[in-house]
Amino acid sequence: MNRTEDKNSASREKTIVRTSVIGIAANVLLAAFKAVTGLMTNSIAIVLDAVNNISDAGSSIITIVGTKLAAKEPDKKHPFGYGRIEYLSAMVISVIVLYAGVTSFVESVKKIIAPETPDYNIVSLIIVGVAVIVKIVLGRYVKGVGEKVNSDSLINSGEDATLDSVISASTLVAAVIFLVFHISLEAWLGAIISVVIVKSGFEMLKDTISQILGERNDAELAQSIKDTIREFDGVQGAYDLVLNNYGPDTWNGSVHIEVPDTYTADQLDKLIRGITMKVIEKHNVILTAVGIYSINTRDEDIIRIRERVSEIALAHDHVKQTHGFYLDKESKSMRFDVLISFNAADRRAVYADVVKDVQKEYPDYELQIAMDTDFSEK
Repeated sequence: MNRTEDKNSASREKTIVRTSVIGIAANVLLAAFKAVTGLMTNSIAIVLDAVNNISDAGSSIITIVGTKLAAKEPDKKHPFGYGRIEYLSAMVISVIVLYAGVTSFVESVKKIIAPETPDYNIVSLIIVGVAVIVKIVLGRYVKGVGEKVNSDSLINSGEDATLDSVISASTLVAAVIFLVFHISLEAWLGAIISVVIVKSGFEMLKDTISQILGERNDAELAQSIKDTIREFDGVQGAYDLVLNNYGPDTWNGSVHIEVPDTYTADQLDKLIRGITMKVIEKHNVILTAVGIYSINTRDEDIIRIRERVSEIALAHDHVKQTHGFYLDKESKSMRFDVLISFNAADRRAVYADVVKDVQKEYPDYELQIAMDTDFSEK
């Protein structure tokens, strides 16, 4: 990691910690005011809202701890660093949101079964009203910063804060309805809102688990890296790009490039080193391996065969491209990769058909055909 990356990483960490501290302070103050107000007015909705604020403060603490741990330098046990800890902290926050939603639902149902008459006053309504405004502003701020620094923990906390503003607004509406019409709806509103919170928490959890399991490559990032590689003289194609995510903005990867069969080891070494440095500099992605496809360039007959083989393969549905073609007349062997889309109902069946048709066209050749995958396919 160079100095620029160190500075960017440190700046990102400070931003996340500062934003989380602001969230902790705001939520603790709101929780204190709401707890007092809820107990004074005998409002279960406001008391639960206060508990929810405490859980939000806990989420912010988890975000800080997760960010600090994720910033640890790579070591012998974890040579790729600790960046994925941020995904774990985001998952914990999602579970907290789920728990808060389920708890709120249970308490709301209890109050529906055994209702208690609230005792609202102007001061309590003002406090709840201010809380709504604070949570809306806090939610937008935290989520905005999270998107800017690519922090799922902050994004989840921001979304949770926005949901909290809806809860607080609902308790305010329930209070107004009670004061005007003497009808207590807060328990019913609490139950409905709890269901919304549970749904939101489940979606957060699902997204975070998906990232931990490993999602497809970022299509835009993958394409921009390939474009950068193709800018180098002699590179006729860039394929098989695999990106491994080890935390937000932390990527390692590998790629294959097509180069003329006339290149020497010295030329290849210089080219690969140049590509590796350029990709790090421009995209902050470390290419741990750059594989080589040697392309026939000196035999017109082989070039025509390559074009024909490509036509045969592309005639099949869901075949996106062929690459890495090389033909050896002496050993009568032919090798290339065929890229088959995930949209195919049976990718192996498509692959088998391609092999069969190419073998039928060139029965005298030994085929070495690999079924390839586009890891950034949309």
